[in-house]
Amino acid sequence: MRILQINSARTAGGGEQHFVDLCRGLKERGHEIFVALRPTNKWQARLNFLPPENILHVSLRNSFGVLSATRIAEFVRENNIEIVHAHAARDYISASLACRIAKNAEFVLTHHVVFPLKTFHRFALTNLSKSIAVSNRVETNLKKVFPKDKIVFVPNGIDVESRARLDRRELGREFRSEHNLPFDALLISIVGELKMLKGQRDFILAANIVAQEFAGARFVIVGKDNSARKEFRRELKRLVKIFRIEERFLWLDWVEENSSLLAALDVFVSASHTENFRLAILEAMASGCAIVTTATQGAKETLDETMAKFVPIKEPVQLAGAIGEFLTNEKMREDFGANAQIRAREKFDAEKMILEIEKVYQEISARKNLQI
Repeated sequence: MRILQINSARTAGGGEQHFVDLCRGLKERGHEIFVALRPTNKWQARLNFLPPENILHVSLRNSFGVLSATRIAEFVRENNIEIVHAHAARDYISASLACRIAKNAEFVLTHHVVFPLKTFHRFALTNLSKSIAVSNRVETNLKKVFPKDKIVFVPNGIDVESRARLDRRELGREFRSEHNLPFDALLISIVGELKMLKGQRDFILAANIVAQEFAGARFVIVGKDNSARKEFRRELKRLVKIFRIEERFLWLDWVEENSSLLAALDVFVSASHTENFRLAILEAMASGCAIVTTATQGAKETLDETMAKFVPIKEPVQLAGAIGEFLTNEKMREDFGANAQIRAREKFDAEKMILEIEKVYQEISARKNLQI
């Protein structure tokens, strides 16, 4: 099949990694994959397995981009594209309109976030063939807008086997050596875009407590502040300075390949205030990490209490307590990490995700052929 994937994100996050993995997996299965991206995006290099002529640059900046829709429709017609699949809510209207203009392409969307769609989407996206939900909560929200028969649940996936085969001890030593971290230090990390809802401030408050009890503890914050003035990053660094634990912190803007980071960790932390399905958690699971997470809906759908320690949202003291429990018990860390890796392999394998999405496309195509 000839499939156009659309994502207007300027910077990369979990949704963009899902996008890349999906494009690569579908291409490996023999499909012709095209993508539409914002011209100013900073993550196109991740799609280097696609030929340049399969990449359309179009200014997708808002929900009512008629010019963008027209350009996409031209690209769809020129390349005989059969499926147009949009991945960001701001792209849904343009993608839908492009399919109407092009006439022969079918419209699919994936909703990656818990924030519900607007009521007007029910009327604006009447040509929708299928909407894909990545979590149960997202599925529930979609049912408020679209008919049940247009919704399918396909959780995100990751290449678990590749991560499971890695030499965790050796990779961990490489990461610590590269960043001048003691080999015997207890290492705790949080990964994600620097913003209030991701919980990095709570992580630092918890780290201050942990640092007082565990002299060998070190903390890694991975993520960029994508705001114009970078105020949140400065606030976080000021807080660490106030606590006088700067020497305990490593700040990394981003880790393109995070296998060595995750292998080096004693505890992976997700302190999000609201989340649907965090790819970072899934990567930690696949890597066999001990996980402490806030009890968001997405985390509770993904993990259970044999695989992670859950703490209430915005409760840094309890977050510190859960981290401390893991740091004092290496066997517990290993057991929880092993359980999480088994769950990732059984429920969230990338190949399974790709097959399920491919099945969605095939059903749409078969239905269309019956109607002709």
